[in-house]
Amino acid sequence: MTRLLAAAHAAQERADPAFLVTVETALGSTPREAGARMLVTAQEVAGTIGGGRLEFDAIDQARAMIAAGETEAAIDVPLGPEIGQCCGGRVGLSFQRLDAALLAAIAADDERARARLPAVMIFGAGHTGRALATAMAPLPLAVGLVDSRPETLRGLPQAVRAVAAAMPEALVEDAPPGAAFVVMTHEHSLDFLIAAAALARGDAAYVGMIGSATKRERFRRHLAEERREADAARLTLPIGGAGLRDKRPEVIAALAAAEIATCLLKHQGETLP
Repeated sequence: MTRLLAAAHAAQERADPAFLVTVETALGSTPREAGARMLVTAQEVAGTIGGGRLEFDAIDQARAMIAAGETEAAIDVPLGPEIGQCCGGRVGLSFQRLDAALLAAIAADDERARARLPAVMIFGAGHTGRALATAMAPLPLAVGLVDSRPETLRGLPQAVRAVAAAMPEALVEDAPPGAAFVVMTHEHSLDFLIAAAALARGDAAYVGMIGSATKRERFRRHLAEERREADAARLTLPIGGAGLRDKRPEVIAALAAAEIATCLLKHQGETLP
């Protein structure tokens, strides 16, 4: 569930008036694309239509409409000096008062959007695996964290799907096409088994493994024994690139999250609510 949908549910439960502000048209250079939206109540804002003066003015208008008891509006905004933005484009915004029907529509849109999200399967819920799952949780990705030890999967962000599996390697086959696989379990032999299975699929968008040059060479030899040495060229090791030699889990997670998101989202438009 996105933060916007959660905020909409909360507003409806509290009978708190709210407006959904949607970018209906985006011409030229604009802060966000058509379809971007935010929910505005008298006290809170969830989601974004791009920030800056455009967003501030839209929030003010939504709150004025709440105070006036209005139900809907549409405006056309040129992004020029008159509003303090120099994007140069033009944005059409709609304002819809939240009701049960609109909430249902938001929920349906959210479900459809989540079904289209690229999948990321992280194997290993140690320090770095948990840090990576946490770093990727806010991104427009379907993130799963897999481990054979259920106790390591507690306390994860709501957006992360926790999977306890006695045989984690068996889950590779069930992943959707174009998924990313990130391998960092507590055993090198299990790492090799999972990474080899992911590479064997042939449709993985990304296969990464945490480790050193020595580990990479050992894995290459492992694949060579199976006459699959060519698969080693499709493995990313170390994850997160080699430009910054920092072994702190949070730093590795930040670098790896950027690397994986670039790989999975480079052919998509902006879809983060």
